[in-house]
Order: sequence, then structure tokens, then C-alpha cells
Amino acid sequence: MKSVRIVEVGLRDGLQNESSNVSVEQRIELFKKLVDAGIKNIEVGAFVSAMWVPQMAQTKEITSLALKELSKSKNGKTVQPSVLVPNEEGMRQAIDSGIKEVAIFAACTESFSRKNINCSIDESFDRFKSVMALAKKNKIKVRGYLSTCFVCPFEGVVDPKKVVAIAQRMNALGVYEISIGDTIGAATVSQIRTLFTQLKKVIPVKKLAGHFHDTRGQALANTLAAYEMGIKTFDSSIGGLGGCPYAPGASGNVATEDVVYMFDGMKVSTGLNLRKLIEVHQWLQPMMNHPLSSKVGRVGLSNPIKC
Repeated sequence: MKSVRIVEVGLRDGLQNESSNVSVEQRIELFKKLVDAGIKNIEVGAFVSAMWVPQMAQTKEITSLALKELSKSKNGKTVQPSVLVPNEEGMRQAIDSGIKEVAIFAACTESFSRKNINCSIDESFDRFKSVMALAKKNKIKVRGYLSTCFVCPFEGVVDPKKVVAIAQRMNALGVYEISIGDTIGAATVSQIRTLFTQLKKVIPVKKLAGHFHDTRGQALANTLAAYEMGIKTFDSSIGGLGGCPYAPGASGNVATEDVVYMFDGMKVSTGLNLRKLIEVHQWLQPMMNHPLSSKVGRVGLSNPIKC
């Protein structure tokens, strides 16, 4: 059976731009519910400055509690939690937490790099050197994120050749996978096909992933287009939570429930239980100060009417 891998980013990318105050206890309960629904790869937080991203201030405690929950679970050994780290300081915090996977992130435009992580693209790659060295020493897997791969909120449409060159730099660092991001949800199917066609020429397709936001309602179409290009890993967020604090106008990630519904209908396995994901959506909704964007999460799995 055909299959895809889903990386759940709701606890990190999803919550980092939310105004709702979701407690540590609620986040751990969300973590447990997502794992129960079959999630195997899940970001639990980010070791970043609490001054700049206050929603991630309790990542240390959340990581510790998540790892404890997995140690008690019979399926815990099959779940890979991860955290985002921007630099050596964040990496050392990740090492102290005991986690075995981290993610680094770079932008594909200078303007967004400076807005997001307060440095140039070259400076960000200089920071990654010590992160990768520590990862190798401590046997920690590293995943790479590239943001503004299609359109930048400050510079407009991004040249695919520039994205390919930066992706090659990321690949040369030794990351096991590179997630290609439509940060402000402005990409079209045509742009997805163009960029992934070029990326596949220089980076093995098995090392590429898709990270699509749904600001303009294109995320599912872009996911399908990337899948048809051979991409088999996709980032998504429960309920469609998300948005970048440094990307004006960006809304949430593509919803996990919607992605799973689409692939289930295509007979492509995600390994996730859609009914349980919908239950997670319904449990999470009252904690938010706005409706969650997932269409499937709202309407559930009622039987269709035959015409």
C-alpha cells in the first residue's frame, strides 16, 4: 500500500503565534491525544528566546514531560519527538532535555531571515556549524526547515534557483531531511511543481518534505501536487493551528485532519486514525479564541448523502 509520513507541528509551529494561553498541562494532554491518534513524528516546542516567542517559554518543561509520557507508553519507542533550535545555545538546551531530534531553520530571502532570526542567511549557516557538531557528538538527528521558498512577505516571489542553492547548502550540513516551506501560504500548484522539479535534480526526493500554509486555501492542492512529484513527507498542524509571528498575513498550517482525509480517500496510508484526530480537534477548539480552520475537524465523518 502507498504511504506518506506526517510530521505534526501543532505544538510548536501551531501554537507559537496563537494568543490563547494553552497551559503546560493542556499541551501535554494534546501531546498524548495526538500520539494516541497515531502520530509518530511530533514537534513539542522550540528552544528560542521567550522574549521573542513567549508561547515557547515552557519548552523545557513540556519536553521533559513528553519524554516521561513516552517512557510510560507501550508505543513510546516508536514516537520521535523533536524541538526547534536556532543556535548553539538552543542546541545545548535540547541536549540537556534528553531529546534525540532537533530541527534547524533558515530563510530563502535576506529580509525574512533578518526579521525571523535577526541575522543574514550566511550568518544563520555559520550558526548551524556548531549545532551540527554537537548533534553528531550526541547522536541527535537534525532536520532542516527552509522558509519563504515560494513567496516572501517582504521581497515577493522568490527565484527557485535561489531556493535550490540554499537547499543544497542545507543538505551539505548533513540534515536527514529538508522541509520546503510556503510560509505565507501564497504558493500555487504551478510553483510547487517548478520548484520540486528543480530540487529533485540535486537532492534525493526521499530527503524532501512539504510544509504548506493555507492562507489562500491552496495547501491541500499544493500537498497533492508535491505528492505527485514524489514527496512522501508532509508537515501539518492539528486543527490548522499556526502562522508565523514574523510573516504579516500568514495564517495556519494545513490541517492534519484535512490532509489525512485526503490521503485516506486516495488509499494512501498515513498511519493515523482520522476519527481520533477529529476528536482532538473538538477537544482543542474550546481552548482557542477563534474557530479552528480544519474543514474535516468541523464537520466530522458523517455519511455522505447519495444523489
